[in-house]
Amino acid sequence: MVFKTFWMAGFECSCHRRGDGRRLDVIAATAHDRFAARDYARVRRLGIGTVRDGARWHRIERPAGRYDFSSLLPMVRAARETGVQVIWDLCHYGWPDGIDIFSPEFVDRFADFARAVARLIASETDEVPWYAPVNEISFWSWAGGDVAYFNPTATGRGFELKTQLARAALAAVDAVWSVDSRARILHCDPAIHIVADPLLPARRREAAGHRLAQFQAWDMIVGRLWPQLGGDPRYLDVLGLNFYPNNQWILDGPTVERGSPLYRPLREILREAWERYGRPLVLAETGAQDGARAAWLRYVADEVLAARHAGVPVHGICLYPVLDYPGWNDDRHCRSGLWGYPDLDGNRPIHPPLAEELAHQIERFRGEPELADTHEPSPVARREPGEEEIERAAC
Repeated sequence: MVFKTFWMAGFECSCHRRGDGRRLDVIAATAHDRFAARDYARVRRLGIGTVRDGARWHRIERPAGRYDFSSLLPMVRAARETGVQVIWDLCHYGWPDGIDIFSPEFVDRFADFARAVARLIASETDEVPWYAPVNEISFWSWAGGDVAYFNPTATGRGFELKTQLARAALAAVDAVWSVDSRARILHCDPAIHIVADPLLPARRREAAGHRLAQFQAWDMIVGRLWPQLGGDPRYLDVLGLNFYPNNQWILDGPTVERGSPLYRPLREILREAWERYGRPLVLAETGAQDGARAAWLRYVADEVLAARHAGVPVHGICLYPVLDYPGWNDDRHCRSGLWGYPDLDGNRPIHPPLAEELAHQIERFRGEPELADTHEPSPVARREPGEEEIERAAC
């Protein structure tokens, strides 16, 4: 068994700067930093023993080279006391001010930070630790390097940012392993599907290139793409696929909705990742908003179950985010969690339809056989003939 429990809960921990320069800190905005112990206890009562959470680099390293763990240590101890296994995000889009993300300093500082966090975790628990080094390299490189949506608010530098983030992730894994060679690594990226408009068949090749680009970061990690970064199959431990209702779209067009003949079933997306890398999978983020929450979870569970029955080793589903949160752009109340905003005592209202569906699915999966933890170096990424040429044409 890879994780303590198959079902997981994810605490949104984004801490980037928006395009207007304002820094977000979703852990603080949801009051999870103040009520971590109560939040962990809530998920344990549901039968969930594994969560995703974040070590906020911008709060911990200030000034440069000096670490203040007062924002992290209470969370680490709350997890230990409640018996929760945490997969710690080390860089969820944000970093300390004053570092040029495109510089060698960024990689070195991040590796030092990862090492310091690993030392802290090792001093607080004897359990095998889990880390997600850099969250969503592919999305971040587009959002921060191509369209200036958030930091570093660049355009035309997406691939450059992708290589830099991959380089940083590799350095962070080495740093973590220098402290604790048992540490396990989860690399998370969006699982997407892009198709050409059926009325524009000439764009099919271009759409295929954009779709295949979703694998570039993982290909860098295993050393298949840009091997000068130092990638190697040993760095690819478990793949985390993040999948939401808007993860499929027509090239330069609208979202492909579930039910459309163009919509690709999740089970096929999972199978492609498994066949390409041969590594254990986890659905590391999934969820919907408002009244769609329960139905979406039901769909995802059905698809994961179908994939598992077809031999695809999916080792977990993470409901993400498990708490409502303020929207990145406008602070609106995003009702996407199992629980809402807390009162002064840390009590959070629950969303009954999602709670009922989650309880049903947890019980449903209890009867599923446990999958073996194949903790071995991954094979080099498999590619289809002509794939590299298609990717180059699209980028």
